[in-house]
Amino acid sequence: MFEKVNGKVVKVNVGMAGGVVARTGAMLFYTGQVSFAPHQIPGGQSMPGVGGGLMGMAGRMMAGEHERTMLAQGNGEVHYGLAGLEVHVVQMQPGATLRVEASRLLANSAGLQSSIVSVMSSGGGGGGGGGIMGALRGAAAGALTGQGMFTTQLSGQGSAVLLAHGGFLELQVGGPNPIVVDPQAFVAAYGNVQTELKSALSWRDAVGRGAGEAMQLHCVGQGVVYVQASEEKL
Repeated sequence: MFEKVNGKVVKVNVGMAGGVVARTGAMLFYTGQVSFAPHQIPGGQSMPGVGGGLMGMAGRMMAGEHERTMLAQGNGEVHYGLAGLEVHVVQMQPGATLRVEASRLLANSAGLQSSIVSVMSSGGGGGGGGGIMGALRGAAAGALTGQGMFTTQLSGQGSAVLLAHGGFLELQVGGPNPIVVDPQAFVAAYGNVQTELKSALSWRDAVGRGAGEAMQLHCVGQGVVYVQASEEKL
């Protein structure tokens, strides 16, 4: 669906893709008859009917950590890119899941199932427990590592475009040992990959140190982990 024009730009036939969801401001130019409208990721707004308390706070955190998006529909070809960042296309297959930080997702097929999950429950890892309390327990780890508390999860058949500083590394997960990643360099995990944040130092030792020294992201299972060649946040 998405085709790389060069290392920083992709193009897509919107009609053949069945619609495209992309970061607001990522459209570079298009040809044909294409319309654009604001789009909301399910779970990206405050939880309905909950205005205060822990649930309301979590809803506001979700909304603050996920980028505004636009839905493109019609018949035509659209070119996307953002801030000169490197792009990578992931071809999704049924049964596989892509978990990616919202700031590192450029665009995806509109037909993919999209939701927002707690970083502490992504793939069942993290040890933070389920539900809203599990998500809130991830706040300290998220603040320390530079990651948000929530991440975007995509599944189904289609494709998605990732963003990174300085290019991508594709790390195969599936051997006897976990792949251990600096959380600030982590872009996405694809397949059946479980992730777990672990402290590499005591909290006292961690003060004043970089996130890669204080916290590490352990990746196990079967699939691919995408890492950017930089610790710079997008």
